[in-house]
Amino acid sequence: MTMPLSLHQDMPKKLGPLGFARCLLSILAGKPRVPQSLADNPLLNTILKRRSVRSFADREIPDDAFLAILEAGRLAPSTVNLQTWTFALFTPDSWRETFGNPIPFKGRRAVIVMGDTHRGRLIADVFPTVPLVEYTIAVMNASLAAMSMTIAAEALGVSSVMLSETGQSGFLAAGHLKEELGLPDGVFPLMTVVFGYARGPYPPMPPRLPLDQICFQGSYQEPDREIMADWLAQMTAGYKASHPFSSFEAQLHAYRSKVGKAEVDLRKMVFHESQTGGLGG
Repeated sequence: MTMPLSLHQDMPKKLGPLGFARCLLSILAGKPRVPQSLADNPLLNTILKRRSVRSFADREIPDDAFLAILEAGRLAPSTVNLQTWTFALFTPDSWRETFGNPIPFKGRRAVIVMGDTHRGRLIADVFPTVPLVEYTIAVMNASLAAMSMTIAAEALGVSSVMLSETGQSGFLAAGHLKEELGLPDGVFPLMTVVFGYARGPYPPMPPRLPLDQICFQGSYQEPDREIMADWLAQMTAGYKASHPFSSFEAQLHAYRSKVGKAEVDLRKMVFHESQTGGLGG
């Protein structure tokens, strides 16, 4: 059973036709804000034009391009150079053999990015008494590696999408993936990055909050509720436009239906807690 999305009273609950159209126009008008003096910087443009692509063409990624993408992940920054990550690599055939279905969105390669504290423990147990710190560092480092791979892919003309739920491919299916991939303690799935060549044009830029809502100097500033309400309205309209038979609320419900088991599985994997929530012996 899923609970309805809970909104503050000043947040919009439904969009009328005019509000829906206004939100779509705002999304289509959204553009990265780059100083004119930097508008021709190729690396900056590569980073800013990256989008999550969910439809891939039937075109193979050359081996050398994929190796370069993996190298970008290998060389990502990490805390004290601990490199707390592991990448499980898949082709369409090996993905189907493992999971019994195609790579999501017909991608041509997939990488399950995992935090990995197991490998380092073989030579030095750096954080033996602080599992939350150890887990957080591993998540942070592996996420940087994942982002490095997506940027490298974009530079090579290869598109990507990061998945945390679709097709049991991310941290919401941590327990399933631990069993399916034979993961030892200290290795926990975070996300799957699917790679391929985009079929059709790139989607528009998703609704982004302005800098003054995500940056502050001095003390934390409370966000503007009107700006947050407008963001939510755009998210709702944009999702409906791209998923006519679903909704943003339904997508959140899909996540909510899985987070309970994911919480239990992750607690066992990170804190070695028993099924009842206590510490395992």
